[in-house]
Amino acid sequence: MPVRSAMPGRRQAAAAAFLTVAFALTACGGGSGSPADAKPRAAGADCVEDFDPAMDYFPVKSTVKHAKNFTLRYEKSYQVLTVNEPFPKGKPESYVLVKCGAPKPELTGELASAQQVTVPVKSLYSASTTHLPLLTETGTLDVLTGVASATNISSAQVIEHVKAGKVTEYAKDRTLNAETVIGAKPDVLMTQGTDDPQYPKLRQAGIAVVANAEWLEPSPLGRAEWVKAMAALTGAEKRAGEVFDTIEGDYRKIAEKGAQAVTAGKPVEVLPGTMYQGTWNMPAGGSYAAQLIKDAGGTYPWAGEAGTGNLQLNFEAVYAKGGEAPVWIADQKWKSTADAVQADSRYGQLKALTGGAVWTNTKALGPGGGNDYFERGVLRPDLVLADLFALIHPDQAKDHAFTFYTQVPKA
Repeated sequence: MPVRSAMPGRRQAAAAAFLTVAFALTACGGGSGSPADAKPRAAGADCVEDFDPAMDYFPVKSTVKHAKNFTLRYEKSYQVLTVNEPFPKGKPESYVLVKCGAPKPELTGELASAQQVTVPVKSLYSASTTHLPLLTETGTLDVLTGVASATNISSAQVIEHVKAGKVTEYAKDRTLNAETVIGAKPDVLMTQGTDDPQYPKLRQAGIAVVANAEWLEPSPLGRAEWVKAMAALTGAEKRAGEVFDTIEGDYRKIAEKGAQAVTAGKPVEVLPGTMYQGTWNMPAGGSYAAQLIKDAGGTYPWAGEAGTGNLQLNFEAVYAKGGEAPVWIADQKWKSTADAVQADSRYGQLKALTGGAVWTNTKALGPGGGNDYFERGVLRPDLVLADLFALIHPDQAKDHAFTFYTQVPKA
């Protein structure tokens, strides 16, 4: 589930469709706050002063356990970040991240032409709101100097950073303004997982373009683990490891509760998604959305379908197999079930709507209309899973405080 991008375009269009199934994107143990208190890093991150080729300048190393779309390899004075699929069907891209103060390595083979980036970076342009929690949770928000558009930002901390005049918007009209980016000379522009015809121009100007394609990860924890990819750029490996370990631990605790609920009875039937441009996008059984449903102790008729993407279905097919599901997990800003029926009268046939068990992931909206579910949700699948467990098993989570989901009042 791509989505929640601050830069509209192909990915946001995909997001609109994907979010109908990706109600799954970020429960309990961690509450609605941070996994731990993030303290801003000290100004002037440590650089090499007297270079010693025998010394290991990366004493804290990240270990990638769940993510499939990126890898990290460490050398003594540089590390290699490789994104296996920087955008759909794109070829792998590697970035050589050289410790500040160390000489640039002379490389051969595929790495000879790889972009080299001095780390920790001091200036980063972000194309997606999903990058923002990776900075705030690791105390490195100070490096953020550019966003595609500030409209969809939900984080009060980031909004304050923007209002303080520390951030430039470089794609307000949904088109990347290459001149604006080149004039600002950021160390890195992090993509939203899609390609752009302006990227070659930025690279030619000496600006590193680093892909963030977490939305292509098939698992919730795999997506969250991209905090380590960001940390490779910002030098926050230790903090990123602590953040992820807490998220992973809390996620597993909730998943255990989901498994116990299934053992004690059976998975609860749910219906994910809504119609988008005449099509119901249903998560395939190998998708991260399907994993979240399963881990929350739920199931749906298409959970056995192979694939990690979406199934394109018509309403009749969905109603035939999922119309009797007691819980509907939607994604619209409906104020009541009457709004749902007004959007599509056929929704009135769904059992969940007539029974009042309609939930939508629009509880936490920012001042500009941005949805925090698509901002923090990527990094915090523990919070998403906690919400899903509570709405699927309300008798077992009566005191749960929802973070992203809210029940749609019955008209």
